[in-house]
Amino acid sequence: MDFASTFISSFLVGLSGAMMPGSLLIVNVNETSRRGLAGGVLCVTGHAALELVVVAGFVFGLGDVLARKHVAGAIGLAGSAMLLWMACGIIRDAWRGGVSLRAHEASLDRRSAGGQGSLGPVVAGGLATVSNPYWTLWWATVGATYVALALRGGPGLVGAFYLGHIGSDFSWYLLVSLAVVAGRQFMSDRVYRGLLLVCGFFLVVLAGYFLWTGFSMVVR
Repeated sequence: MDFASTFISSFLVGLSGAMMPGSLLIVNVNETSRRGLAGGVLCVTGHAALELVVVAGFVFGLGDVLARKHVAGAIGLAGSAMLLWMACGIIRDAWRGGVSLRAHEASLDRRSAGGQGSLGPVVAGGLATVSNPYWTLWWATVGATYVALALRGGPGLVGAFYLGHIGSDFSWYLLVSLAVVAGRQFMSDRVYRGLLLVCGFFLVVLAGYFLWTGFSMVVR
């Protein structure tokens, strides 16, 4: 993997995760509703800062362990299984119409009517991130696989992975914030589900790559 392929693949995988409705989406819409576009951006900044800490932990605390082929290979196999699980869920929900930005925004409106939180947007974004068990599972499998592969190419590839990953977060949530500012009509559910389907099929392809890479490392 080179810088460009690492950045692009990291961006697409990150986009697949970011687009699935969750606590960060609700907080992002909430902060945008209360503080404007800046609130949404600061919310994602809290999320990105937390992920920078995780990547740094992998590099400086677990770098030597991840550099071992058998360890990296085993993580790669786990990452492949995680990606396939993600892909199946994304494709199923998008195909059946089980996801909708409007439903989460309506839920947010009911919450906001009951009162406003006192947390700053950066802290709120960080808390929304760590409160999601899916996020921990993702970093223990897919994220760890990416970092393990990137470490084999040097610090530049680790940087490409992180920039691609947070780039997807900022791109998606900026789009969501713009939709909120513009009256929540910026993106239809049909377009949203179509994007999810594309991301889901990409995850299947990447899962195959992780499976092949992980198996190659284990058997050597």
